[in-house]
Amino acid sequence: MPRTALTRDEVLDSAAALVRQHGPQALTMRKLAAELGTAVTSIYWHVGNRESLLDALVERTVQEMGAIRPTGRTPSERVVSVARRLRRELRDRPHLIAMVHERGLTERMFLPAQQALVHEVHAAGLRGARAAEAVRAVQFQVVGFVLVERNRERSPVQSPGEGELWEGAGAAEHDLALARALARPADPEKLFTASVRALVSALLDD
Repeated sequence: MPRTALTRDEVLDSAAALVRQHGPQALTMRKLAAELGTAVTSIYWHVGNRESLLDALVERTVQEMGAIRPTGRTPSERVVSVARRLRRELRDRPHLIAMVHERGLTERMFLPAQQALVHEVHAAGLRGARAAEAVRAVQFQVVGFVLVERNRERSPVQSPGEGELWEGAGAAEHDLALARALARPADPEKLFTASVRALVSALLDD
């Protein structure tokens, strides 16, 4: 028996979950209705047609990305916290972010994070073009890092792999510790944090 009590937020939650797992092509009104245990007509009543549903998901994604708030005691720590949160949000919802981009709303989506960064670089004493450069450098670092991560995840299995390439004698100019470290898989979270901290330190002249 189809359920009768259904809210717009529940519809959007289920639709977003389907898109996150399988991409927008997997989102059909029938499949969404089945996930919710309701009739297709009920979905239409709450969100309109499929295109209206996708628009609502995009708008919600933009709003959720605007909820990023800095944490930490110093401007540098707070800038790093915004960068780390932004990276996580981008990685957690690639299909939804792609939908935002396709609708020409990417800049609007990034604006709240940029505004948070502006506040912190101002607190660090930067103004004008130098402050703008710092904000954009952090944003580009985040987006670029995420793109590299996703490209590595999608790439075919490499042969020889990175580990094999660094196992050879003399591969690291007699620095065996370096060779062993490079032979191990990269830790993206640790690498991102180290790189963004170094960038922020240079930008804010810590």
